[in-house]
Amino acid sequence: MSAPRAPSDPAHVVIVGGGFAGINAARRLIRSGPTSLRVTVVDRRNHHLFQPLLYQVAMAGLSPADISTPIRSILEDDERVQVRMASVESVDLASRRITTSAGPLDYDYLMLACGATHAYFGHDEWEEHAPGLKTIEQATEIRRRVLTAYERAEIEPEPERRRRLLTFVVVGGGATGVELAGALGELSRHTLGRDFRRIDPSATRVLLIEGGDRILAAFDPELSRRAARALERLGVTIWVNTRVTEIAADHVKAGDEVVYAQTVLWAAGVRASPLSQALGVPLERDGRVIVESDLSVPGHPEVFVLGDQASVRQADGTTVPGLAPAAIQQGRHAADNVLHDLRGEQREAFEYFDKGIMATIGRASAVAQSGRFRMSGFIAWLAWCFIHILYLIGFRNRVLVMIQWMWSYVRYKRGARLITEHEWRLRPTGSEGEVAMKKASAGRASAADDVSTSA
Repeated sequence: MSAPRAPSDPAHVVIVGGGFAGINAARRLIRSGPTSLRVTVVDRRNHHLFQPLLYQVAMAGLSPADISTPIRSILEDDERVQVRMASVESVDLASRRITTSAGPLDYDYLMLACGATHAYFGHDEWEEHAPGLKTIEQATEIRRRVLTAYERAEIEPEPERRRRLLTFVVVGGGATGVELAGALGELSRHTLGRDFRRIDPSATRVLLIEGGDRILAAFDPELSRRAARALERLGVTIWVNTRVTEIAADHVKAGDEVVYAQTVLWAAGVRASPLSQALGVPLERDGRVIVESDLSVPGHPEVFVLGDQASVRQADGTTVPGLAPAAIQQGRHAADNVLHDLRGEQREAFEYFDKGIMATIGRASAVAQSGRFRMSGFIAWLAWCFIHILYLIGFRNRVLVMIQWMWSYVRYKRGARLITEHEWRLRPTGSEGEVAMKKASAGRASAADDVSTSA
């Protein structure tokens, strides 16, 4: 452990990542830390994202702003905090320095809470055809693909092509996959079916593929069965014990079956931030850093790794799950241990308080468990709504999300059904733009010739 600091000595804490762990660590430090303490939060985006509700952005239930808050506005009340919108390029543990796209930063304490990305099990080429769900950009891309499929199906005269457009495949039967599949089933049967004239909602096929023997493997088996029945009522077909071996632009190969689908969504695996590999410390197979009981890196007590980037062993040998409540607790605990150091006190080991797990299947249907307590159906859905609104940052976001949910529940409406493109220019660019310009020039020349001839 590093030598204790006197309370009057200045200390600089650098936090990489503005997620649940990073934001809660920063808040705890500035609320309870000495006036000399300096905190710098580094994130490649300018906002904190409430990831548990990201699937609702992907399914047009919420707008991105409803579940996002600028990091600067969260931490604006204390001048000891600086925010840098930058990406971290390297970490030098020996020199206590990180290099970012906005320049180097020296630290006395470093907290890495960079989260996780998707794992395609050695098939990174699948990402182009099967986007995952970790960022707002990915959520809006999924929303674009789903809504565009319906628009194209509405005007497609050929039945087989229309069937492919209305076939959606979700790979992965965890909480994210179940929530996506349930929202797709609800979207097709209760929302979009009334807005289109040629689409038959019953023709929409939603397929959920899981490699294990049941969906929601982290839940009690009975809750998994209830969730499966709820999905089937929404028209979702579930394949278990099935491995995906190929994903292409127009089909998915799962086991011995080939499913022709225009839209494939990935929810099957995650891997810790690639920054973990640059630390030169022991890692789990999924890239998470194996940390000490106080959440510090072995051999570097001044460096903490938190959230989805950390592998934290509990007393019973199990690993702390990658959930928002766990990340919040870790962020606060790491901040407390920094404050213990600054006061010359002994650090404390992290103890995870398991608040349970939840997953929503669709309108008025969810499953939840905490310890021996089990709950499903409408009551579980109400509890799910309450807890997620409670965890949202900002009063405005809580009110907006609650109003949106109430409106959707009563009217079966989704208010964020916008198809957005990445191209922002009004004029085409690149080779397509050159062709368009040449055609326009040729048209103008032809018109001029016509005028001169007539004259």
